[in-house]
Amino acid sequence: MKKTLFAIAALAMSMSMSAQKVTTAELYVSQGFQGPECYEKVTVPVDKNGYMSIFNGKDFAGWRGYGLTNVTDKWVIEDGCIKFDSKKQGRGGDIIFAHKFKNFELEMEWKISEGGNSGIFYLAQETCTADGKSLEPIYISCPECQVLDNENHPDAKLGVDGNRKSSSLYDMIPAKPQNAKPFGEWNKVKIRVKDGVVTHFQNGVQVLQYTLWTPEWVEMLQKSKFSQQNWPVAFELLKECGGPNHEGLIGMQDHGDTVWYRNIKVKEL
Repeated sequence: MKKTLFAIAALAMSMSMSAQKVTTAELYVSQGFQGPECYEKVTVPVDKNGYMSIFNGKDFAGWRGYGLTNVTDKWVIEDGCIKFDSKKQGRGGDIIFAHKFKNFELEMEWKISEGGNSGIFYLAQETCTADGKSLEPIYISCPECQVLDNENHPDAKLGVDGNRKSSSLYDMIPAKPQNAKPFGEWNKVKIRVKDGVVTHFQNGVQVLQYTLWTPEWVEMLQKSKFSQQNWPVAFELLKECGGPNHEGLIGMQDHGDTVWYRNIKVKEL
């Protein structure tokens, strides 16, 4: 009897230790817009469903400013969140996790300040201007999932049919049903990219789907602020977003308003 009890206890302890074992993955992140040789290895935890936590809640490992080698002053860590603090002195700008993903699911939670505006970028590139002296804005190289206080920011009433509201494909496809929570409350977003098919989910509900690199995608661009006539550089970059390998960076936007992001996870498909 004692042997049986000892065996059961040993098995339970083994199962408990196994359950606590943390799986990790190694990602190589670029250290700046300096060429493919400038990379650093970052180790990230992986949960039982295969999601990698690309923000650890403590520091900016793997993150930097768009086109920079560091995170700028206005991006801070607060209560386990990445926060853009509009009241903080210093430099701002967009922020990226500097590893390119191709087919993936991206999940995170966000909350916005009253009247606030931000955005989530995916398949982003650090693209030089024609003269090679600076970078084009991140938002003309990739799709943007809108982050917005729908009730208090004027963008919610601009665009077409609500295509600038929360979780919309900015200025192209409205998120429907529109189920965003008010400013100051947490929303959950999931973005799935698989072989060009992109799906946005907001608070557990699918709100839009589209397919990149198709005639329909080009038609949407032509009807948006990024059309060939209105903004030819943006049109060309977005038409082939993700570049030749159809992969890119994940980023968050500095639109001048305070915003918080947490539980940022990516699963490669």
